[in-house]
Amino acid sequence: MIDAHCHLEQDSLYSDLDNVISICKKEGLKAIISVCAHPKDFDRSLEIVEKYKNYVFLCASIHPEFIKEITTKQIDDYFDRLRGNRKNLVAVGECGLDYFWVKEDGWREKQKELFIQHIELSKELKLPLVVHTRDAWDDCLKILEQGDVKKTLLHLWGSKEKEHLKSIVENEYRVTIGPIIARSKNHKKMVRDLPLENLMIETDSPWFGQNGERGLPTNVKIPCQKIAEIKKVGANYVSDITDRNAMEFFFIGY
Repeated sequence: MIDAHCHLEQDSLYSDLDNVISICKKEGLKAIISVCAHPKDFDRSLEIVEKYKNYVFLCASIHPEFIKEITTKQIDDYFDRLRGNRKNLVAVGECGLDYFWVKEDGWREKQKELFIQHIELSKELKLPLVVHTRDAWDDCLKILEQGDVKKTLLHLWGSKEKEHLKSIVENEYRVTIGPIIARSKNHKKMVRDLPLENLMIETDSPWFGQNGERGLPTNVKIPCQKIAEIKKVGANYVSDITDRNAMEFFFIGY
């Protein structure tokens, strides 16, 4: 299994990272994609992928919920750092739109502008794009389609609307499924209606842990098993396909 999206730089994982990585290897995880979502975490993220080279891989960007605290200069400086560390990145992300945390129209417009900047950066660096969307499904797909974005992963996509799923399949976007599927009818329906070739599995660790505990990348077994139940196939088959999807998307293991 491959955890296609987690946050190893977060304190609750970073403080115990050797042990976390050891557990992941013992439980058969082939690789981990760690996501740096704020400039302040980039140095720590670089340190992690250097220490666990060829096992932990890095995506980086600015999460849309931070739009109110990030200055134009910070964005420019961070993007320059991403350009300078192109060899250490497997994708730009998670970037996008979050209308759950950001309600004001003006700030939502700023999110759109920053999202487009990330799209342009991903094209410049020739890297795939990892997208965060919450309560902004229509606007997200519109921006992606207008930007003619080809290689896109929709992290924990939450809309089961048929038109949205149709767009995902037509555009050959990928979607990550996390542990939330264990309790979400919405995500179960979405998995039912999407081809397995469009799916990857993730944990968003340290969030989405069980019984209030911190989440670990090993929790990818939860979405893996649930997808298998919904698709009526074996868990090993789901693991094989989602691993292949992740390896091709992030271009790892080649």
